[in-house]
Amino acid sequence: MSTETTAPVMFGRLRVGRWVFSPSWLLSGVWLFFLSETFGAALDLESLVQRVVAIAVLLVFCALYIYAFQMARSRRWVGEEVGPVRFLTVLVLAVALTLSLCLLVGEYGLTLAVYDAVMAIMLMRPGWALASVVGLVVGVETATRTVPGWVQQDGLAFSILLSSVAVWGISQMVARNIQLAQAQQQIARLAVARERDRFARDLHDLLGHSLTVITMKSELAGRLVSLDAGRAEQEIADVERLARDALADVRAAVSGYREVTLPSELVSARIALDAAGIVAELPSAVDEVPGDRRELFGWAVREGVTNVVRHSGAGHCRVTLSRTCVEIVDDGHGPGSVDAVVVGSGDESVDASGHGPGNGMGNGLRGLRERAEAVGASVSVGRGDEGRGFRLRVGS
Repeated sequence: MSTETTAPVMFGRLRVGRWVFSPSWLLSGVWLFFLSETFGAALDLESLVQRVVAIAVLLVFCALYIYAFQMARSRRWVGEEVGPVRFLTVLVLAVALTLSLCLLVGEYGLTLAVYDAVMAIMLMRPGWALASVVGLVVGVETATRTVPGWVQQDGLAFSILLSSVAVWGISQMVARNIQLAQAQQQIARLAVARERDRFARDLHDLLGHSLTVITMKSELAGRLVSLDAGRAEQEIADVERLARDALADVRAAVSGYREVTLPSELVSARIALDAAGIVAELPSAVDEVPGDRRELFGWAVREGVTNVVRHSGAGHCRVTLSRTCVEIVDDGHGPGSVDAVVVGSGDESVDASGHGPGNGMGNGLRGLRERAEAVGASVSVGRGDEGRGFRLRVGS
């Protein structure tokens, strides 16, 4: 199971610890302009102490509103919700400041209820936020009709509802944008993982074949040193050439320019089989194979011949081509008790080499299956001719 976590969506904002800061607080501060009438009412108070206290309450409320706005946005940018303790603390304090101001400036303090509703929408989940807005509307309407000396403000309840709906709509749009950005990040991570798997598969197939041939030729050269020095020298030269070719293949794969071709793989197959002392029966032409299948068939020849050389113990190997399929058949040990298995069907019974009873499928056959599925083909393994040996078939 992957332990990779979802990276926070930052959108160019500055993150310090768990907080994300942006100029968005300026946007929230603009709406405080509508408190100008409330500030005027505070300045008109007769008592200096009352004026100072009322202005202080308003300034604290404005700071709390900007803090709530920034907290809500910063949490959403990192994919988190505001905790209940935080939003309850903020809203209780906001309501307390609203009531305190109402005691000082009367009905003018009710303007703060609009901002209380906005904070509830920003910080709370929809159900809690709706209940808070309804409570504020009922409280405002009740206060303006029951408190002696207060002037009824018919448009205040409508302002609370309108601002709440507007902020809720904006919050939903922001949430959708964040989800979209997170989905794009997930797609990018999956693309990287898929490319990593593709490169690992290609590297396995490229080096697996080349190193197998190098091993076989090295062993042959070691046996020939005391018997035929000239032939041993030739085999060592071949080992050097194959090693250089393998290095070039790896570099090409890293650069993304590696292309497996069916003719080149048939040539490599003959070299590998000859080095292993296996009689090779290979097609002399590939003209009948459609162009869109040649790369897949090239990978099949590479994987099949590599397994024959490594594991089969065969003395003969035959590769046949047609328009729809390629088959690699040997007369070696065979796949144990398996008659025919479609690789990837969920009931694989060949071992990692593809040449004996086992519990799973090797990386080579698994990679070959993935390539085949990408072009609508299938991979099957089973016994060879007359129930002996091993057969690998790739095609429609």
